[in-house]
Amino acid sequence: MTSVPIHRRVVVKLSGEALAGAASSGIDQPTLDRIAADLVRAHALGCAIAVVVGAGNIFRGVEVSSRGVSRETGDMMGMLATVMNGLAVEAAIARAGAAARTLSALAVPQVCEPYSIQRARKHLDLGRIVVLAGGTGNPYFTTDTTAVLRAAELGCDAVLKATNVDGVYSADPRRDSSARRYERLTHREAIAKDLKVMDGTAFALARENRMPIIVFSIAGEGAITAVLRGEGRATIVGD
Repeated sequence: MTSVPIHRRVVVKLSGEALAGAASSGIDQPTLDRIAADLVRAHALGCAIAVVVGAGNIFRGVEVSSRGVSRETGDMMGMLATVMNGLAVEAAIARAGAAARTLSALAVPQVCEPYSIQRARKHLDLGRIVVLAGGTGNPYFTTDTTAVLRAAELGCDAVLKATNVDGVYSADPRRDSSARRYERLTHREAIAKDLKVMDGTAFALARENRMPIIVFSIAGEGAITAVLRGEGRATIVGD
């Protein structure tokens, strides 16, 4: 393969659960540092990188609607949790030797910059890794949809969807041994098959913007760098 990245500008979608490592919640420091080091190595290949972080390791807004909290409020709470994760990722990237900035779609100016397309593009052009927190700033939208939206806004070549499995399967391979792994899918096929790796809104937005989504496992050492080199196992969703 090549040391030249196959994509020059990407959004890496990093779930909150990935930051927890083997734990059920919180941030596992060795896991965070491993992922941050991988992001820095990928950046060193000459790829501009933005990272959209989730918050499943801290708080899921959709889970509190049955406890007397409105969906809107719950989603806002979840978006605030992504800011916490974003700051942790930024600090880990800095420790790994690269410059990073956290931008939030929710205005929390005491802790990070507010998101705007112009500001994010400027940081990317200055060679910084941009960590995008706060979701879209609106309830009812997942961080998967955020990742595709930001990729389109920032002129990215692809979305790298980091998961705990090595691609897209017809069913959960951890529960169904007969699950089929796909090497490549179109956006339309992913929507029609109701594959759960991303929500339908994210797939539809990706299809509209002709944005490829590369689904891979974040568990391995150097997983992000390998994807950018065209190595490793992954499923490509794109038309």
